[in-house]
Amino acid sequence: MVKLTMIARVLDGLPLAEGLDTDASLDLEYYKQQAKTLFKKLGQNSSSHASGAGGAPPSRMSYESGEYFMHYVIESGVCYLTLCERNYPKKLAYSYLEELQREFADKHGMNVDSVARPYAFIKFDTFIQKTKKLYSDQRTQRNLEKLNEDLHDIQSIMTRNINDVLEQGERLDRVENMSGNLAMESKKYAKKAKDLSRQALIQKYMPVIVLVGLFICVYGFRRFFAAA
Repeated sequence: MVKLTMIARVLDGLPLAEGLDTDASLDLEYYKQQAKTLFKKLGQNSSSHASGAGGAPPSRMSYESGEYFMHYVIESGVCYLTLCERNYPKKLAYSYLEELQREFADKHGMNVDSVARPYAFIKFDTFIQKTKKLYSDQRTQRNLEKLNEDLHDIQSIMTRNINDVLEQGERLDRVENMSGNLAMESKKYAKKAKDLSRQALIQKYMPVIVLVGLFICVYGFRRFFAAA
């Protein structure tokens, strides 16, 4: 059964819409954070691919996460992700995502690149909930027919453990933090070097400045008393 559905822009991981399970006793915050981490990773891979530094993220992928599976579909720069129970058929999960993709692209596809605030299409939850109900019972004639369809080479879709992505994300964050710290230390070092250079110049020329000052003072006093 579908437990969580999230839609995000691949470029920057901006959440566009979301549909939650109606069971209030189920805490999905942990899995939402995993999904957001995954969106961030997909955005980084997409940026690397655009700059020629890496490959594009897979358009379809499944991740094992405890007692659930995460499945996603990427189409036209938008990622459609769902969290399902382990025994929920993979074919139905991807059929569900593709229905969401077609409707979302039709209704909001032209506006995805221009939005700046999170959950700009939160009203799409109405369609998410309606579609989720259609897929809630695997034994309906509709869903049995879909299970028999040859849906987009489902068997070829890779499955990985979500912890692999989370660990990669943590390593990337550590590298980014180290880079930031190095940049700050470099600035501090440059400022300290500049201050030391200024102090060295002052120490070098201070005796000359003092002597010139004394000379001016003595010369000035002598001129003053000579005039008097």
